[in-house]
Amino acid sequence: MQFTTQGANEVVVKARGRFISRAVDIVEVATKRFLEGQIEIAKDGINIGSEEFENKEGKQVRVSFIELSLIKR
Repeated sequence: MQFTTQGANEVVVKARGRFISRAVDIVEVATKRFLEGQIEIAKDGINIGSEEFENKEGKQVRVSFIELSLIKR
């Protein structure tokens, strides 16, 4: 939607934890079906890592994240 309605040149898809697979699926559908030939994953456009934060119970939790940068061709 950002590419088609907002005229964006770059969009970053971010996800943490169990939603990482959903983010990857969204990027794959966007690049291979929805906007095929119009967008691509940016060079150096994949960033992965982990974050540590305190959960509701007060425990320190480490959660993986992914950032996928898409650009217009």
